[in-house]
Amino acid sequence: MTEKRMSRWYFGGLASCGAACCTHPLDLIKVHLQTQQEVKKRMMGMAIHVVKSDGVLALYNGLSASLCRQMSYSLTRFAIYETVRDMMGSSSQGPMPFYQKVLLGAFGGFTGGFVGTPADMVNVRMQNDMKLPPELRRNYKHAIDGLFRVFREEGMRRLFSGATMASSRGAMVTVGQLACYDQAKQLVLGTGIMGDNILTHFLSSFIAGGCATFLCQPLDVLKTRLMSSKGEYTGVTHCLRETAKLGPMAFYKGLVPAGIRLIPHTVLTFIFLEQLKKYFGICIIS
Repeated sequence: MTEKRMSRWYFGGLASCGAACCTHPLDLIKVHLQTQQEVKKRMMGMAIHVVKSDGVLALYNGLSASLCRQMSYSLTRFAIYETVRDMMGSSSQGPMPFYQKVLLGAFGGFTGGFVGTPADMVNVRMQNDMKLPPELRRNYKHAIDGLFRVFREEGMRRLFSGATMASSRGAMVTVGQLACYDQAKQLVLGTGIMGDNILTHFLSSFIAGGCATFLCQPLDVLKTRLMSSKGEYTGVTHCLRETAKLGPMAFYKGLVPAGIRLIPHTVLTFIFLEQLKKYFGICIIS
């Protein structure tokens, strides 16, 4: 008889929150870089500027919104992906083919991206607030205050501003993270050289983080611009045209900090997830 641990549906959200607490400063710097109209500062320059202007704790501006986003966006996509994957895996007595993992990841990510759009928008606004002149700052106290004020001042529709980009990005990043992680882990274990241990989890999640960064960066740039705008874009197409005027590389603005943020976030998420699964997961004996 062999004992196998399966993840509970909410473990992905908890693991993502743990990772977000570690990588939030990198996410904040990435947002600042992406919302520059002209490239004035690089990653280190922007970090130093933020610390000098507003102090070290400013690197954690919007953390409550980031955690709120993880408990809506990440919890939803992980719950959909892992629940369906485990159901299909147990019924077929074997791992899903990669193309099915991609399709499932895209669906789970798209759904999670839509559910998490309001928290994501508040997250971007809170991180970007310190760049604005004092009279233009929104000064949300925390994520719930931000969500309530957007609803009260701008309406329900504004809460889902950028939902198309957020959902599309969610689909791409989930394919890159979850589907590629599962496939990379399956291939690594298939070699017989490494066991199901933390080194395998690290290697597989590092590969997945790189894939996710490359796939989602153009959509991430557009999403950030739409969510942080004050009405200068009439829609996704207009934002796309205006960004394209800055050149092809404008869609990969902040690629290095995005990778520096997303890859560690992916690694930490899956390491936390695997540990949660190991110690608190559902035990199945076969």
